Formats: sequence, C-alpha cells, structure tokens
Amino acid sequence: MSEHQYDFDLFVIGTGPGGEGAAMQARKGGLSVGVAEKYRQIGGGCTHWGTIPSKALRYTITNTNNVLKNPMFRELGIHANPSMEQLRRGTATIISKQVSMRQSFYDRNDVPVHTGHAKFIDDHTITIDDGEQITSNRFVISTGTRPYRPADVNFDHPRIFDSDTILMLDRKPTSITIYGAGVIGTEYASMFRNIGMKVNLINTRSSLLDFLDDEIVDALSYHLRDQGVVIRHDEEYERIEGLDDGVILHLQSGKQIKSDVLLWGNGRTGNTNALGLENVNLDVNSRGQLEVNGHFQTAREHIYAVGDVIGYPSLASAAYTQGRAAAMHMLGEKDDNFRLHDIPTGIYTSPEISSVGKTERELTAAKIPYEVGQSQFKSLARAQIMGNTVGMLKLLFHRETLKVLGVHCFGANASEIIHIGQAVMDSEDLTLEYFFETTFNYPTMAEAYRVAALNGFNRLF
Repeated sequence: MSEHQYDFDLFVIGTGPGGEGAAMQARKGGLSVGVAEKYRQIGGGCTHWGTIPSKALRYTITNTNNVLKNPMFRELGIHANPSMEQLRRGTATIISKQVSMRQSFYDRNDVPVHTGHAKFIDDHTITIDDGEQITSNRFVISTGTRPYRPADVNFDHPRIFDSDTILMLDRKPTSITIYGAGVIGTEYASMFRNIGMKVNLINTRSSLLDFLDDEIVDALSYHLRDQGVVIRHDEEYERIEGLDDGVILHLQSGKQIKSDVLLWGNGRTGNTNALGLENVNLDVNSRGQLEVNGHFQTAREHIYAVGDVIGYPSLASAAYTQGRAAAMHMLGEKDDNFRLHDIPTGIYTSPEISSVGKTERELTAAKIPYEVGQSQFKSLARAQIMGNTVGMLKLLFHRETLKVLGVHCFGANASEIIHIGQAVMDSEDLTLEYFFETTFNYPTMAEAYRVAALNGFNRLF
C-alpha cells in the first residue's frame, strides 16, 4: 500500500486479456482494483474484433468445408453455398457468452468497471470521458492496438477493409486482395480461399512469416499455393484505387491487381494517442507502442503496460500472462516473468501452425549441436481417420543431452498438440526420451511425438 490515500491501489486501462489478467491477479492478492473500458462491453479487441470472431468464423468455414467435401454427403446430393451472414451467424452468440463470463469475473471479485475513455491528468490521476476523476497508486495500460491506416488509403470506400472491419462483409465477394502477409494476412488468405474466393496475397517481404522455422514456412507457402492462393513477394504499394466494381492495387513494381475487395493487413498501431501520456512524461515508439522492462514497467515505475500495446509477441495468450506477471511484481510475490521467453505461436491458417522454442536457423547460428526428429501426419492413423493427413511435427533436440530445444508443428490441431512438447521442453528433468518411454493413446495426433522422437533418436551415432 502507498503512504498516500488513493481511490484504488491499482487502476487498469483496458479489459482485454492483459487487463483482465492484471486486474484479477492484483485483486486476488488483496489490492483494491478498478478498470476502465471505452467500449460498451468488456473483452477488448480480442473478444470483439480479433481473436474470438475470426477464429469462430474459421471454425465454421472449416466444419462447413469438411461436410461439403465428405463423399457421403456428395453422394446424397447435398450442395450448399452459405452466405457470409450465415457463416458468421454463430459468432455473435460466442462473443455474448465470452462477455457474460468475463463480466462475472469483475462482478464476483468486486472490481468496478468504469465505461468510457481513460486519460491521464497527472502521475496518479485519470479522468473518464474528461469527467469523473479517479486516483490510483499504480496503473496498468492494456489498451491494445488498432490496424495501421495510411493517410493515402480511403478506408471509407465500401470495398476497402482492414482487419477490424473485414468480418462485417455483407456479401461474399468473388475475389480479394490482401496487402500484408503477416499472421493476420495469411490467416485470412487461407480462410477466404476455403470459401471459394480468388485470393491475391501481397507480401512486402521476401518470404512468409520469417520468424518461423524455414521448413514450416516452406510448407505453408506450398499449401497456400496448392489451394490456389496467388502470393507475390517483395512488393510495395504505390496507390490503392477504389472503384464502383472493385479495387485496383497499383504496386511500385508496375503491377496492377484488381479484385472485388481489398483487405489492408499491413501493420498495427498502439492505442496510446489519446491517453494523455504527455501528462506523465511517457513517450511511445514509431508504432505507438510503449517500451517496458522485464517486469512490464514503463519509464515511470508505477505505470505498467502489457499486451499488444507493448509489441511482440502480440498474442492474447501472452497478454494474459503478462498482466498476471505485472500484478505479481506489484505484490512482491514473483520477480520473474512466467516463462515469457517460451510463448507458443498459434497461427490459424489451414492447416494451422504452432511452434515453441528455437528454430533450426537460430540453433545453427548459435553453433548448438542439434538433431531433428520428424513425424509426417500422413502416417498417423488418427490423421487418416480424420482425413487431415497434411502436416508434420518436428522436434529439435541437443545431440548430447537430448534436451528438447524447439517444437514445430504444421497441420490439424497444431495449436493443441504443441503444449505437450512445451511442457517437456520447459522441464528441468525431461528429455527426448520421455516421448518414446511414455505410452500415448492410440490412435491420436499426440502420438506424433513418439514417432518424431524415435525418428530423431535413430539419427544419433
């Protein structure tokens, strides 16, 4: 507790995963906590515009495709072409359930939610919508990000979208151009191709998702192209021309690409521009993001920041853990950052991708003697039963100690499968031997670990 009297020990700005993690952990530790949310409902971009609605739509599309491709349904003459409205019909229900559940966390822990825009007035005071003033000993900024919108792109045009507005498509276009081939761009390219759209994926870099293992990147590129996605690397836009019947993307290379609609998916900006940070002497970087130390403190020690507003890795899962870590540091209960050096990626392309730990490129550069073990999903009985035989599990381990150094998965259920490898990799005692000395259920996708471990172990000499 501070020697001064404030309305709250901690005030959290933003109720996304990072804000929720900080608020609940601090409250459990005995601090008085209040939160502010400028949207009419809690949950942040994760619940309302990003993770939940996009993954719900992906799940619906995947299930619909599986049914329509099933030979039995084809034999019965069942054909369908669902509209965008039909495909996203269940999304509102899921969002409502998420909001209701998360609101109950704040209610039962006596954490008041102040609806409105929070802005700093001084080191320990904020206002809500320039009215109500609230004082607090400490703050957590968890305001997230928004799509970067260049001034020369007309986002008011009915055929030009960003990642926050694309889910509100009122009809299913024949073709789409996606500018930006990061995680968001590749996920939407895969999703829209699966409902029959012609997809142009424009990448400003020389390869897709270059933070991933090279072999996984190669597999993703191959399967996107195999599905019919046209990928163009090393391209920069010159201008975007919105027409009545489509959008023309003019590239600096001289190419012109016309499609029914365009999705701008190139970059995001921190929601910090209206927080009054100048009143607490805090600066942001060129992307509007705050710099923090290992405890998630900004340059002002009593003001913490977590989630997408601090940049990489910009994952909902990481934001929640960062929020908890910040609160634990305030409480003096934990001084490290909850294994935040080993956060698994979850990329919901089709097939999906997940990885944790080091890549081959990183291990080679560090001159660490490693070996590789692989399991191809096409050889797994469960994958054959499910009809999802595209994919692989790849284990990287130290040749001498057998310590697991990296786990990379491409294929069905990758984001679920990865956690077995994560647990073994983070263990002080377990090594590669765990996978072939442990009995896995059969048939399962998790059995890929036994196959990959034996494959790698047999390479040793």
